[in-house]
Amino acid sequence: MRGRLITVEGLDGAGKTTLVAALADALAARGQPVRVLREPGGVALAERLRAVVADPALRVDSRAEALIYAAARAQLVTEVLNPALAAGEWLLLDRFVDSSLAYQGGGRGLGVPEIAALNEFATQGLEPDLTLLLRVDPATGRARLEGRGADADRLEREADAFFGAVAAAYDALAGDHPGRYVVIDASAPPDAVLADAVAAAGRLLQSP
Repeated sequence: MRGRLITVEGLDGAGKTTLVAALADALAARGQPVRVLREPGGVALAERLRAVVADPALRVDSRAEALIYAAARAQLVTEVLNPALAAGEWLLLDRFVDSSLAYQGGGRGLGVPEIAALNEFATQGLEPDLTLLLRVDPATGRARLEGRGADADRLEREADAFFGAVAAAYDALAGDHPGRYVVIDASAPPDAVLADAVAAAGRLLQSP
């Protein structure tokens, strides 16, 4: 039986990484182990590209940025995602194609259809079984990032208008794909966010 691919999306500072770890534990407690991965990353080539695209010292053209993310994604799909899903594994992925649609398609203004076509090629048409969108106000997300005390990467240093466009693109994607997306209020207490995520993922446990 084919495995399942669950992706977690949202603005920087929405709490994706925290939710991914908690959801993995919750699913394992229900008898369904999951393999946790992140984007860009998960394999050696993608991790190297992650360092490049995040480097604030580099000037990266918007189209080059989109292509770098797609290249990292293509390697992850070929090397890990497709083989693991074919073997029946459940995968929990911190970001996937929708991040590029929102950030490069919406935030950079390159166009969602154009970025979707690029990523259709990169992923060989692979789509998640479930996407959890952690919706948070851009100002709240930025405040959370600043509260971490870590140096901001190249994308995290973008202006408020950029993140507003990304948030709007995410909302549009959720509206266009209601069967795949579950929108979760990321401003809610962590226990409530996790409960909503577990409820959404639980429906996959019940599906054939």
